[in-house]
Amino acid sequence: MAPQEHYHAFSLPSQLLRTLIPRTALNQPAPPSRSPSPAPAAATNSARACNICLAAVFADVNEQRTHYRSDWHRYNVKIRLNGGSPVGEAQFAQLVDGLEDSISGSESSSDSDVDSDDAVSALVHKTKRLHRPTKSDDESPSSTGPNTPLIWFHSPPSTQLGIYKVLYPTYVLSQHSPQEYLEALKAMQSRIEGEGRTWALFMVAGGHFAGAVVRVQRPEDDEETEDGKAGKKGKQKKTKPDTEVLKHKTFHRYTTRRKQGGSQGANDNAKTKAVSAGAMLRRYGEQALRDDIRNLIADWADEIDGCERIFIRASVSNRKIFVDYENAIIHKGDDRLRTFPFPTRRPTQSELNRCLLELTRVKTSYLTEDALRAQDEAYIASLPKPKPIPVQSSPSPALPQAPKLSPEELARKEVERVVREKWTRVLEMVGKGRLDTIKTFWARESESLGGVDVRIPEGVDDADGKTILMVAVRMGQEDIVQWLLEEAHADPTIDVLQRDSDPPTIDGVQDDEDEDDLAKPVLGGTRRTAYDLARSREVRNVFRRCAADHPDWWDWLGVENGGARVPSILSKEMEEGREEKKKVRRKGLKDRVKEREAKEKERAPSPSFVVEEPSKVEKVRIKETVEGPRKLGGSAGASEGVAGLTPEMRAKVERERRARAAEARMKALGGTR
Repeated sequence: MAPQEHYHAFSLPSQLLRTLIPRTALNQPAPPSRSPSPAPAAATNSARACNICLAAVFADVNEQRTHYRSDWHRYNVKIRLNGGSPVGEAQFAQLVDGLEDSISGSESSSDSDVDSDDAVSALVHKTKRLHRPTKSDDESPSSTGPNTPLIWFHSPPSTQLGIYKVLYPTYVLSQHSPQEYLEALKAMQSRIEGEGRTWALFMVAGGHFAGAVVRVQRPEDDEETEDGKAGKKGKQKKTKPDTEVLKHKTFHRYTTRRKQGGSQGANDNAKTKAVSAGAMLRRYGEQALRDDIRNLIADWADEIDGCERIFIRASVSNRKIFVDYENAIIHKGDDRLRTFPFPTRRPTQSELNRCLLELTRVKTSYLTEDALRAQDEAYIASLPKPKPIPVQSSPSPALPQAPKLSPEELARKEVERVVREKWTRVLEMVGKGRLDTIKTFWARESESLGGVDVRIPEGVDDADGKTILMVAVRMGQEDIVQWLLEEAHADPTIDVLQRDSDPPTIDGVQDDEDEDDLAKPVLGGTRRTAYDLARSREVRNVFRRCAADHPDWWDWLGVENGGARVPSILSKEMEEGREEKKKVRRKGLKDRVKEREAKEKERAPSPSFVVEEPSKVEKVRIKETVEGPRKLGGSAGASEGVAGLTPEMRAKVERERRARAAEARMKALGGTR
């Protein structure tokens, strides 16, 4: 038939369709599926024949029973159940020799039958893995060509057609069989009743959305008018086009900053939430875009339910707009969902039309047999050569396997893992000083963790072997230490392990030497407690205050034999006395400073002045200095006198004052002359 410029995927000419064959290596038609050879007529009618093992014929019943117990028959049965083709007895022997695997005979007792069955299963597994007799040669890369989104068919002598695989049903895509693609293509030419074959196409990117419901094939009712037959009143009835847009909608929201790309939600997930006006507008635009799309899908629910395919172009985050939400019209596991198998541009109505045309238009090429053969040979030559399978001369010794854990041990390990995770969270809250958070968490999880005095298990940071009180003391969290001692009743007398008993660092300003001496850890003895891990005076004072308020709770002052090793208590009276002592010391220091300043002032020489009778000019100057204006514009009292005046009146008064001041200066200069 004559070459045509374009073909529609759902309206292929019947003459062309009949000549199509799947495109295989060297442009050869797909080999027929393997099937058992037909049995001879005599054997078919005979009762002593095996229809599985290539119609094997037997002389008597005993020979037939022996065959059913043989490894050859069991192997063919398993291969047949797995969808493969049975083999002859000679081919079976070659498989056994090639695998170098001994299969026990099947004519022995039932015990040996069990071992033989296991060996046959192993042979089936190895044969399927190494030789793969159940797969056709068309599935290898050298026969089907490179993995592309198109499936190609050949029409002799020199016509090739390519159709996108996304047009086919899911079961055809899962089988990867060229013959199945051809049968499905022929079935796709049949028309669907009602509105015809419809698709739904949706695109969203950069705040732009475009959606449409299209008909990609004329309905069955329109077949009568394809030849242009006259309708009513003798008028020529216009045929419907093969592709038609039934519904479409496009809109845009402000979700991305210009020339930066990416949505505001992606920026919020990667960083902290921005609070600028532009960011808030983009968040509002994303929410509005999501609501508009879902409302549109709800309005088109009836049309979408009748669609054969649903194409969605969206990012991973934007895909949640269409599926996987409450009362969703399109479900996540819908077999109709597809993606566009080619690059697309900004979502617009014209882009949807272009994509629809690209999907439904058949790709055509006109290559001769020689050109196709040269193309296939070049592709096969470019493929990497497979590595040879090493042949083992002797079975390799079995590697030692890790002992399998019992269900009880697995459950115990899972509990330990959960406990370690909880302790990690506790230490994180202690390190950050989150007292309210740790109170809530401890009230809920204290029993599962073993209580406040349990030692932290191994594998939790560097705190294994310590109690939570020791960790809080070591980190200097005085509020948490006070809560543990007074409310959680943590035991301060628990010994610190030897590796954690380093002497503490005494820090802080020595405001009170006596108090500091009493607060220092007791360095004598061979044991250490939580108090010895304190690195600041504030944390040590928490222990001393608790020892003063609750002396009967623990042996606070004991050094050995289970004592808390707190050197002294710190009551409220002692703290008040210490504050009074500090005030007295500061007052005495201030008095001494004042006395020193007074003595220095007395020792300083006093300046000598010569008293002379001021002249008339000096009197005028003194009078001018005392009574006259101190600066240009008058004194501070004069400024208060102009309060409440208008700006014009205030400017007039200011000019008069400046004039009087100038006259006074001129008089003073005249008097000096």
